Amino acid sequence: NNKNREYPEIDKRIKETYIAASTAQKTKLYDMYARFFRWASDRLDQNGILAFVTNRSFIASRTFDGFRAEVEKEFNDIYIVDLGGDVRSNARLSGSKHNVFGIQTGVAVSFMVKRARTKGCRIYYARRPEMETAEEKLSFLGGAGLSSLPLEEVRPDKKHSWVNLSQNDFDSLLPIASKESKLARNAGKEKTIFKLFSLGVVTNRDEWAYGHDAKAVAAKIRALIDVYNTDVARLSTDVKNDKLADMLDISIKWTRAVKNDLRRGTIYAFDPELVVSSYYRPFVKRHLYFSRQLNEMVYQMPQLFGHEVGENVGFCFASEERSEFGVIAFDEVPNKDVFMPSAAQVMGLYRYEHGKRIDNITDWALTQFRKQYEKGPKKPKRLIDKESIFHYVYAVLHDPIYREKYAQNLKREFPRIPFYANFWQWADWGKALMDMHIGYEAVEPAKLKRTDVEDEKASKAGLKPKPMLKADKEAGRIVLDTETVLEGVPPEAWDYRLGNRSALEWILDQYKESKPKDPTIREKFDTYRFADYKEKVIDLLLRVTTVSVETQGIVTAMRAVER
Repeated sequence: NNKNREYPEIDKRIKETYIAASTAQKTKLYDMYARFFRWASDRLDQNGILAFVTNRSFIASRTFDGFRAEVEKEFNDIYIVDLGGDVRSNARLSGSKHNVFGIQTGVAVSFMVKRARTKGCRIYYARRPEMETAEEKLSFLGGAGLSSLPLEEVRPDKKHSWVNLSQNDFDSLLPIASKESKLARNAGKEKTIFKLFSLGVVTNRDEWAYGHDAKAVAAKIRALIDVYNTDVARLSTDVKNDKLADMLDISIKWTRAVKNDLRRGTIYAFDPELVVSSYYRPFVKRHLYFSRQLNEMVYQMPQLFGHEVGENVGFCFASEERSEFGVIAFDEVPNKDVFMPSAAQVMGLYRYEHGKRIDNITDWALTQFRKQYEKGPKKPKRLIDKESIFHYVYAVLHDPIYREKYAQNLKREFPRIPFYANFWQWADWGKALMDMHIGYEAVEPAKLKRTDVEDEKASKAGLKPKPMLKADKEAGRIVLDTETVLEGVPPEAWDYRLGNRSALEWILDQYKESKPKDPTIREKFDTYRFADYKEKVIDLLLRVTTVSVETQGIVTAMRAVER
């Protein structure tokens, strides 16, 4: 029951197989169910059957493309019964109603068969109806034999996709980024639009490292550091003790990296310059203690954002099975979970090396665009540069026709970019969108009707109105609390979606009051109250309503352009 426990031998095997064959970011394949697949596969006889009931994400997730490639090599027959029930990828589902275990994670039953002296692998797949209830699924399982299932034979594509296969020209488009280009040591091998890409920051202690108020974040981090340094001194003679984890002061959040620092005797010191503004969720900023020590993974963020580098702008996108495709621009260090639950892949206009600003758009990309759009003897009125390519890409990723045509590809792999007619129309759209999305706090507020009716019951009790933060899309209303309502939200404002929510719904979700899960935070640092931020949130909702409507106006214009 310790998710941070290390399994070096199994993880080594995962790295040699599933990860080596993958094109995705790698960290997620070290979870327990991937470990059990690897552990059991290595112990199976040359004739044998591996049977598991697990998370269903290995069926389609890009993270598991290497896993699918390996099991195709290691087994001769694979049977999958996909029970669905993935609540995070379909808001219409209820864990208690549609999931066989009453959980939010989708479930699959798999049988993987080895046959000695048999070549090749055949894969068979059956999917239960999306809206089937848990009772119906269990009844089906109780009465169905594997031999009688309506199984469909899967023909994997070259990228080891098993389901939702697409037939289009996606592979012929310009790659936005790749692992090979990222690691290339010379410019001649950088054959993508962006050189560097990265996940956003992962703290593994958001309740400690993030907050609505900079002073509150500083107070939490100072308290954490004090406890940590005390344990460094107290346990200095026990660092080689196998039971060290049981001896720690559990009033703070320990993670693997922090435990390793303790074993090394590393002393922490609070640095007020590390409290920065961070892009936490779409149109929601929070203060972050941006530290390599107290953020579990910063990835390449210090090369893109933070006080140690200069100004930058970037965008991130969600490219996973679990949520709709989304893209948003920002100019501050982003969180990995901007599009929760999907990880945010970040592309910056610039990157920094040894304090020097470098273009993150490759020379190769600039050459490709100029060859495409600046043909012929006539000198163009406007010369394509890397910034205009940056804006062009941002516009294309908002194009509704592009998203519909390549929907399945965008769930499994990084976007690729087509050459559209009229480069400058798209670049100008991209710049307008980016300026608005980054500068959302300064746009003109929408003229929504605000109604305030005193909550007499709360007032008599000396209490603040009860926070509600609910959207009523059909009525065009937002209920802030038991006193205040905003009315007249245009229907198109709800249509501007980023992942699984509209922009307005992201704001409402992130400003709700909830009890912290961490017991120390709950006891000592639970200071957030919606009432203290109410006017700020109302102003934010008004401005993001304007952003949403104007974004949808540009998206509608894109749809009308002939391809």
